[in-house]
Amino acid sequence: MAKKEFSFNNAVADIEKILQNIESGDLDIDKLSVEVKRASELIKECQKKLRSTEEEINSIFKELVKQ
Repeated sequence: MAKKEFSFNNAVADIEKILQNIESGDLDIDKLSVEVKRASELIKECQKKLRSTEEEINSIFKELVKQ
């Protein structure tokens, strides 16, 4: 099965949904650790995306300065 392409906006929306479920108390205790783990994985992916985007933008700016 092909891996789904990462979407920063979708990941943030998923994290917000998980947080809302935790804060509202709607999350079953048996699913709590699963959801917290999922949120943790999404946060890590978002951090990686932000770092790579920052590096890409810095590279573009460096190229502009050289011209």
